[in-house]
Amino acid sequence: MSWIHMDLQNYINGDFCRQSGENWIINLEPATGKKICRIPISNSKDVQKAITSAKDAQKGWGKLSHIQRALWLDKIADKLEEWHEEIAELESRDTGKPISLSRSVDAARSIANFRFFAKIIREIEIETFDMQDARNYVIHKPVGVGALITPWNLPLYLLSWKVAPAIGMGNTVICKPSELTPMTADLLMRAINDVGLPKGVVNLIHGNGLETGAPLVENSDIDFVSFTGGTITGSKVAASAAPSFKKLSLELGGKNSSIVFADCDLDKTIPGVVRSGFLNQGQVCLCGSRIFVEEEIYDDFKNKLINEVESMKIGDPLDENTQLGALISKEHLQKVQYYSNLAIEEGGTLLTGGEPYLPVNFEEGNWMAPVIVEGLSPDSRCSTEEIFGPVVTLHKFTKEDEVLEMVNNTRYGLAGSIWTEDLIKGRRIAESIHTGMVWINTWLHRDLRVPFGGVKDSGVGREGGRWSLSFFSEVMNICIKEE
Repeated sequence: MSWIHMDLQNYINGDFCRQSGENWIINLEPATGKKICRIPISNSKDVQKAITSAKDAQKGWGKLSHIQRALWLDKIADKLEEWHEEIAELESRDTGKPISLSRSVDAARSIANFRFFAKIIREIEIETFDMQDARNYVIHKPVGVGALITPWNLPLYLLSWKVAPAIGMGNTVICKPSELTPMTADLLMRAINDVGLPKGVVNLIHGNGLETGAPLVENSDIDFVSFTGGTITGSKVAASAAPSFKKLSLELGGKNSSIVFADCDLDKTIPGVVRSGFLNQGQVCLCGSRIFVEEEIYDDFKNKLINEVESMKIGDPLDENTQLGALISKEHLQKVQYYSNLAIEEGGTLLTGGEPYLPVNFEEGNWMAPVIVEGLSPDSRCSTEEIFGPVVTLHKFTKEDEVLEMVNNTRYGLAGSIWTEDLIKGRRIAESIHTGMVWINTWLHRDLRVPFGGVKDSGVGREGGRWSLSFFSEVMNICIKEE
């Protein structure tokens, strides 16, 4: 394809442009280790140029009606739909994930995000509250200029999740994608450029965290920051944003649990738990990497889990039958392998995985077979720290209060799943977990209208539906005294 070995550019004020400096980052394909492209390392001059563009554009963009802005979201969705297959291939090449996943999740959801927010933005109505002698009008106004910072695991999916509601509510934005996966952010800018979105409404700057991300977040002209990524980086973003009281949304890491009761439907539970543990090679903040199984069915569940995991096809991300692809980078592979070795040091037993895995013709890629560990304490590092890879730990329990204590013993609180035929019990357990989201007898079954986010070290704030609209707007009350 024509995009291989190209030099990407920033997108500022409706134009693709070079960075101010001469420094570049080489972007490598996770599956092969080969060069895909170079991306510029933008500096504070580039950041200021993008912010100035966004500030100028916001004056006119913020005055448009919700209906007018929703029309633009639909235009972007239409263009992305035309490029559905290119999105899927770019995402698979850039992230190492299977093409089937890129099509069904990344490409499809990115289009759906723009359509969804266009719809609910059209439905916004002015709220009124009548008093005996006055009427209150509650309206939504734009916040201003925002920084949207997105991670490498779901690049366009999560960028569209922020861009659509942000500009739909009248803001203008500067996007800073991960330097590991820049290709579909570039594609989104091409789509925006093709549909003729007013200049400066959406800008994009490439680069790393220190030279690009930090100056963006710290800039006094940035009114809000929406960040999705790791907890450590998120804490730095929060510290940078705090002095100027920027509006802040942080969607951070997770160490999520799958709780399997003896009364579950095993034929449905096994595939569900495997999907939650290993989707996108376990590189999803929602993945259920801690599996708690009621003692009565533990051995049966364990054997079926091993068989299911070992039957998964690992290999070429562009193969329609591939179920597990490559990890994002050599550095991340080393981190995940470290935890796999640590599991043994902590007294665990690897039930599968742990050996080097190099698919034929992909020996230079970042490959790792999925790992299942048993015998670890639920307080061990491997059971409580976010690994963000194809590693799950297996634990048994006998009582509800016992499993709840184990589930709640991490610093994270993002998501979880419960597998049981007793829905009353499932609801009771769910309400006792210290987390932002719980699925019962399913996982990652998303209604875009509901809140998305976590507690504790998993983040601050919520996204999705009206929660996104609330974050990306300022609510204003106007009280009119009646004669």
